[in-house]
Amino acid sequence: MDTQHLVKMANQIGDFFESYPDADEASWEITNHLQKFWDPRMRSALLEHIHTHRGEGLKDIVLASIRRHGDKLAPAS
Repeated sequence: MDTQHLVKMANQIGDFFESYPDADEASWEITNHLQKFWDPRMRSALLEHIHTHRGEGLKDIVLASIRRHGDKLAPAS
């Protein structure tokens, strides 16, 4: 899976929700979007990128959202 492409797509999602006036709502909506529309393999690859590379390339709003709500993105065990 191309991690850089996932980072780019996650940042595009962040760009959209960054315009929300409520930062907490924006944070939740980013994670909610990833959970609803991304395949579990994509979410796992993004979480692994954050774990191994500290989220290099991700916008601050995206990284903060995933750190705050990332438990919602982990595949069910």
